[in-house]
Amino acid sequence: MAIIKQKDSRSGITYVYEASYVWDKEKKQSRSTRKLLGRLNEETGEIIPTDGRGRKRSPSYQKADMDKEMSLADRIKELEKENSRLISENEMLKARIAILEKHRQETP
Repeated sequence: MAIIKQKDSRSGITYVYEASYVWDKEKKQSRSTRKLLGRLNEETGEIIPTDGRGRKRSPSYQKADMDKEMSLADRIKELEKENSRLISENEMLKARIAILEKHRQETP
């Protein structure tokens, strides 16, 4: 078994794999398999585990700088404001639908 580091040229992220080799008797060739271990933190040299599926919200996901600077309380306030805006928009749309339904029933 070996540890392989491979840098993705598009994103600049270095991924760390565990490689193992098996001899194929039929083809008389060595075959390799790799298992993703995670991302390599360039500064510390630490391997940050990933789920291996490229999910944006995996444990190694790095939030945008804006999200890092925002405190939890500020984020909650922002989400509450967005929630109340969506509720009022929903109520307005329901009222418009009621008006349109009433108008549709009145016209032959």
